[in-house]
Amino acid sequence: MTTALPERDGHEAVVTLDRREGPFGEVVLRQRGRHYEIIANGCFLMDTADGRSERLLVQAALDELDRTGAAVTAPSVLIGGLGVGFSLAYAVAEPRWGRIAIVERENAIIDWHRSGPLGGFSGGALDDERVEVIHTDLLGYLAASDGERYDALCLDIDNGPDWTVTDSNSGLYGADGLAVLWHRLRPGGVLAVWSAQPSPDFEEALRAAGFADVVSREVPVSRGVPDVVHLARRSG
Repeated sequence: MTTALPERDGHEAVVTLDRREGPFGEVVLRQRGRHYEIIANGCFLMDTADGRSERLLVQAALDELDRTGAAVTAPSVLIGGLGVGFSLAYAVAEPRWGRIAIVERENAIIDWHRSGPLGGFSGGALDDERVEVIHTDLLGYLAASDGERYDALCLDIDNGPDWTVTDSNSGLYGADGLAVLWHRLRPGGVLAVWSAQPSPDFEEALRAAGFADVVSREVPVSRGVPDVVHLARRSG
């Protein structure tokens, strides 16, 4: 059953399409006009209105592998967070990627792509033979001592290093979390992290954790500060 919400400030009406309670709280799929929004525990996470920065997350990682000469045949990539599917669809559209692992902890979001309206934005990418959907918490998956290493890690978790909806996600951006990310990259591998705003403190944390070639690429948005993709490389 869908629930129509009143128009707010002259904007389009909001319709709640699905609401689930999971181990990490409530997750909601809403429709606003022709766009869809994901809300977690009452906080806006992402929508389908743009997607440029989510695509840049993947493209910038591949460009950095090419730039440093670290790219191997069919490099592997892990995408942290399925979201509305822009990053995964962009990765699948690039034939140079080999293994594409997508880690998503919310079963509801996976369902909305497999049999719901978000499938139109991921474009059937979950069925690509290179793709493995890993339904688990990203932090737990990365911390596994016997985990495989990747040529690129592309992380779109919460709203970035300085503003997390789920408190436990902040551990990903601290010293211990960055050490885990460093070890999950192959030598020369690239880390790309999406953020809702620039974070000079996170850049410094990356350098302190031993990452090289730390840069940030901004993507202008219609309102507010630009989205950012933080890039860094494991040098050894």
